[in-house]
Amino acid sequence: MQGLAVTETINTIAEAERRFGLSRSTFKDFFTEWRDQLPDINSSDRTNLETLWQRYIYHRSSGQLLESTVMLLLVSPLLTIAGLYDPPFLIKAEESVQIAVSDSEATLQGRIDLLVLCDRLWVVVLESKKTMLSVWSALPQTLAYLMANSNSDSTHPAGNCPTFGMLTNGDEIVFVKLEGKCYAMSQVFSPLVTQSELEVTCQVLRKIAESVACDLQKA
Repeated sequence: MQGLAVTETINTIAEAERRFGLSRSTFKDFFTEWRDQLPDINSSDRTNLETLWQRYIYHRSSGQLLESTVMLLLVSPLLTIAGLYDPPFLIKAEESVQIAVSDSEATLQGRIDLLVLCDRLWVVVLESKKTMLSVWSALPQTLAYLMANSNSDSTHPAGNCPTFGMLTNGDEIVFVKLEGKCYAMSQVFSPLVTQSELEVTCQVLRKIAESVACDLQKA
């Protein structure tokens, strides 16, 4: 079976939809985790997020940042504050994925920057120099990666449960939800503009974590 790189094969949303039979949900209640009943941010969280925001702005103001720097300065500290490095969540860095394509004998292959939450949240980090393409440029590949999880054995803890993606280049953050063959996206959060955007991002991460933990308890 031929192996193809995800980044070379899935370049548009239309291509991801065609290859995997996906459709974008237009139902308001499909993806509520990014906006409804978000967990509170306490004073300690707010202080930590303010320090994180000021540090990121300081380095970002000196120029565009490499992917590894965005991970170091923003993503990893944000996941720490949100509690996603603690039990029951596990981290798999530089994860290799393979996705079977139904309309051909090809297998798509790729790597993703960070996989957390028991295979339920994929974190995709772009270099900030790619902001001219916007964070949406990574959406087609992210959908492919999420499909890799949905193709896994149904006995897996994540089987038959929604999966989520967080895409960021540091300046912008977008969340994606995939359930079955339907997906939806959140609004774009912009930490570069204001600290409050980073606070809401932390709340969304915690909300997704709550959803995942609940599903794991039911499994």
